[in-house]
Amino acid sequence: MEDATAAVVVDARGTVTGWSEGARRLTGHRAEEAVGRAVRELFAGDEPPGATPPPSGPAVLRHREGHRVPVRLTVRPLLGAEGAPSGHVITAEPPGTPDTSLAARAFQQASMAMSVFDTEQRYLRLNDVACELMDQPQTDLVGRSYLDTVEDVAYTRGLDRQLRRVAETGEPLHYEIFTRTPDRIRPHAWNVEIWPVRDTSGEVAGTAVAAFDSTEQHQARRRLALLNEAATAIGTTLDVVRTAEELVELLVPAFADFAAVDLPDWVLGADEPPPLPDAGIVLRRVAHGSAAGGTPEAAVHLGQTDVYPPFSPPARALREGRAVLARAGEHDFDRWMGERGAHAPDSRTRLAGIHSLLAVPLRARGTTLGVAVAVRNLHPYGYAVDDAVLVEELAGRAAVCVDNARRFARERTTALALQHSLLPRGLPGQAAVEVAHRYLPSGSAAGIGGDWFDVIPLAGSRVALVVGDVVGHGIPSTATMGRLCTAVRTLADVDLPPDELLTHLDDLVTHLASGDRDDVAELGATCLYAVYDPVSRRLTAAAAGHPAPAVLLPDGTCRLVPVNAGPPLGVGGLPFEATELQLPEGSVVALYTDGLVEDRDRDIDRATDELCRALAGPAESLDSLCDGVLKHVLPEEPGDDVALLLARTRALGADRVATRDVPPDPEEVAAARQWATDMLTAWGLDETAFVTELVVSELVTNAIRYGAPPIRLRLIRDRTLICEVADASSTSPHLRRAHAYDEGGRGLLLVAQLTQRWGSRQTGEGKTIWAEQPLPKR
Repeated sequence: MEDATAAVVVDARGTVTGWSEGARRLTGHRAEEAVGRAVRELFAGDEPPGATPPPSGPAVLRHREGHRVPVRLTVRPLLGAEGAPSGHVITAEPPGTPDTSLAARAFQQASMAMSVFDTEQRYLRLNDVACELMDQPQTDLVGRSYLDTVEDVAYTRGLDRQLRRVAETGEPLHYEIFTRTPDRIRPHAWNVEIWPVRDTSGEVAGTAVAAFDSTEQHQARRRLALLNEAATAIGTTLDVVRTAEELVELLVPAFADFAAVDLPDWVLGADEPPPLPDAGIVLRRVAHGSAAGGTPEAAVHLGQTDVYPPFSPPARALREGRAVLARAGEHDFDRWMGERGAHAPDSRTRLAGIHSLLAVPLRARGTTLGVAVAVRNLHPYGYAVDDAVLVEELAGRAAVCVDNARRFARERTTALALQHSLLPRGLPGQAAVEVAHRYLPSGSAAGIGGDWFDVIPLAGSRVALVVGDVVGHGIPSTATMGRLCTAVRTLADVDLPPDELLTHLDDLVTHLASGDRDDVAELGATCLYAVYDPVSRRLTAAAAGHPAPAVLLPDGTCRLVPVNAGPPLGVGGLPFEATELQLPEGSVVALYTDGLVEDRDRDIDRATDELCRALAGPAESLDSLCDGVLKHVLPEEPGDDVALLLARTRALGADRVATRDVPPDPEEVAAARQWATDMLTAWGLDETAFVTELVVSELVTNAIRYGAPPIRLRLIRDRTLICEVADASSTSPHLRRAHAYDEGGRGLLLVAQLTQRWGSRQTGEGKTIWAEQPLPKR
């Protein structure tokens, strides 16, 4: 600063009223010695006579020590409140210094704006960039206060405060501002550095300012911040509409005054994308938002469709697969805005104010899923190319989330359809139990689980109640569920006891899992299989890693059945145990999957207690009891699928069941036939006597000939007439083709031809052969 410009302020009479530090160094006079004196007294005496103030140009000053100081003067007027001159600012520089000093040239030609102020915030010097930003030449700024040269707004007052702070504290300062400059319309970001300038004694003699245009860095940080926010704010759910709303919320008001997302209907459904039509494109508005209240810019309401003509920016974006930037004054843009204003007269005023628009396609995995539109009508500046790049990135992220949500919806719909096709639609007719059921698919992002249930009629008016849960979610679990459901029905048809049936089912799951097939859930599933006999009123149940059923007795007490859970299906090598329970008529058995009582935030014992209380609550019917259980036990947002099966037991009394012991003597066959005929007469079923006699004759004969005593004959009058013959032999009969000269071998063939169905089942004492025939219509 040894060659810093000296500045003097004089009033209209030529009296010195301001004295800079540069003037002190140049002349040796301190401010208290110079202020108040006539400026002419400071010259060496050869200044032009009568000139107040002296004119610009070369002059000679008198140093305090007496020697002469040649300088070049620059004189500028100071205007008063009414525009009249109230004084002058005189700057003095050593002749030739600005032109010959390399340091001065570096300062003047710097690529950033640089300015030097005295301690009163008056300009002492500016470089070329600073003058360009101020839109004034240096000669009009030097000597004037900073606030006198700028608009009185917040950021200029802030800069003035920072200049004073640095001048007072002597500490440098760095900060960033984002504002418009006097010669620019669009805001710019500036990194501003202010530091104190000290003289040889170390005192603060002024301040220097350097301002670097950091707009590109500021925009890059802003884009990065938006992208980072998009990573967490977009795609929080697997819902297409919510994802579109999240994109709009991100754009408004930070990036757009109004934004909208329009999708074709196939994205909201489960259809494949059709080819784009040559004419207008039909899109449905799924989300929009505005910086102004009430979205006045919206020409289409939420949920409605609109036809976008081929020349419109959204249609072009969809066809071209890129962002389309449109501005007011362009023919197609003005035409489209005019058509939309005519379509929505209420929004015509807001539409007329739109001056810039960006339409960006939502593209993911090579498929265009819709279009996002960003509009500016409140911001004074329009969109630029870098804005289009940013919105394309945001739209790309949103498109991936929309596509994920669409794929999830399709898979969920497919899994639900497959699962519902496998679950029993209408439960088969049987008299053992009255049933009601509920199935609630999970709404979580994991997808549909493999929960299932079934009611299977068995021989002897018995019924099998089944509930299972396949590990995992989605279509693979549903497919595995279908396999297990079919396997259980097949094994139930063989009439295996519950513990043996689960053993065979466990072998099947182990076999499937060992095949390294991707569509088989790991470690199989859990299952509960129970058989209820309305004649003995006995429930036999076995479980494979499944929750125990609950039983509500007619007296209103409810408890869990103490079933040994056993290992889940697919573990292999471990036995299953069956539990038997005698139930009074009218008991309610509740079978369910773990989604009803298990959750990461719930205690399972407390949940099962809630289940028992809900089962014991008042209910008009079994269906209403189902609804009550789900209402009181399930949390608001279940994290897993739930299957619930309620069965109210019935009993077949002695008037509908008849039993007779048969001695192992062929002569007893006739007596057995007669006994059966007498029972049918007592029941009013004489029409069935002929077929029943043949069935009893063949089954009893086979038991006497090939079986082992004791032999027992039983008739059951239920929805069908059932004839059963039990013996102590475990050898099961089978049909065979008798040859022309064979004396026997046609008995079971006759039974199969004359009855509705027949079969055999193993029991703890041997086997039972049974046959069913329909009752006469009344």
